[in-house]
Amino acid sequence: MSRSSAETIGVRYTGWAALDRDPLEDLVEFNCPHCGAHGAKAARRPRSEYHFTDGFIQDLQGEMSACRNCKQSLRISPVVMLHDQGEQRRFHAVFADLEVSKN
Repeated sequence: MSRSSAETIGVRYTGWAALDRDPLEDLVEFNCPHCGAHGAKAARRPRSEYHFTDGFIQDLQGEMSACRNCKQSLRISPVVMLHDQGEQRRFHAVFADLEVSKN
C-alpha cells in the first residue's frame, strides 16, 4: 500500500521566542496542509543536530506526524528553530505567502 504524505514547515521556539510556555515543553508547531488546523508534537531531535542554513537554524531531515483534526499523514520538513522575537518576525515575513507543494 502506497500512501503519500504532504509536506509542511515546522517551527520550534526556544529562548526569548518561547517565553510564554513551560520550559520543559519542547514542541514543534505546524499547520496541516490538508485542513489548515494548527498542530503540535513533541520535538524528537536534540537542538545540537540543527544546522544554520538560509538565515535560520534548520533540521532538514524533518519528522513525520499525523494531523489530529483530519487524521492525514504529513511530513514536517524543514523544522526551523527560532530563538528570539526578531527571528520570529523575520520568519513569518519570509514564509507568510509560502505555498507548500503537495507532492
